[in-house]
Amino acid sequence: MAKQKYYVVWEGKVPGIYNTWAECQAQTNGYPQARFKAYESESEAKAAMARGWKASFVAANAKGSTAGTASASRSKTAASSGTPPQADLDSLSVDVGSRGNPGIVEYKGVNTRTGEVVFQHPPIAKGTNNLGEFLAIVHALAYLNKQGSSMTIYSDSVTAISWVRKKEVATNLPRDASTEEIWTLVDRALSWLRSHTYSNKILKWDTKAWGEIKADYGRK
Repeated sequence: MAKQKYYVVWEGKVPGIYNTWAECQAQTNGYPQARFKAYESESEAKAAMARGWKASFVAANAKGSTAGTASASRSKTAASSGTPPQADLDSLSVDVGSRGNPGIVEYKGVNTRTGEVVFQHPPIAKGTNNLGEFLAIVHALAYLNKQGSSMTIYSDSVTAISWVRKKEVATNLPRDASTEEIWTLVDRALSWLRSHTYSNKILKWDTKAWGEIKADYGRK
């Protein structure tokens, strides 16, 4: 018979101590800031809940580095396998809103922690989702560059992230009168990328683990 474990949820839908893994998952799945850990006894769980997740994880790592006991090993395994990778909340998240693809596109950047809109571009007459995402990332880079900030940027478009890193776009959208507006913006963005350096990390938002990106327009 499996030994009873106690699951501490410091940051989740409803923080607290739970008696089953299923209850713990219900409070943490899809919650970007989720912080939780399993303990062997209720007293350990209560003590960990009281001291907070930062102190608890520091304590667990310290034990793992100085002792090879079975309990320390189990604690370390639970910490590494029970907690999903976390989003960096002190970051900018960008997303595109569209009506048709190609079609009207707009984009914005928001504070990942608060959801506060940091910048937004009004609707562009005709473009694609990927071009909109590309413009949003470069806009975020230029904005943070002016602020002297190395803040992380999140996008849920693998394609747009790739274009930014390569400093080139690969799209079938033709250059004509109907797409002149977005191509002017894209050419300007490419010029910025080729003439500037940046230290910001540009990361893929993990929608499966964290839910919709904070800049999502809710049009899916």
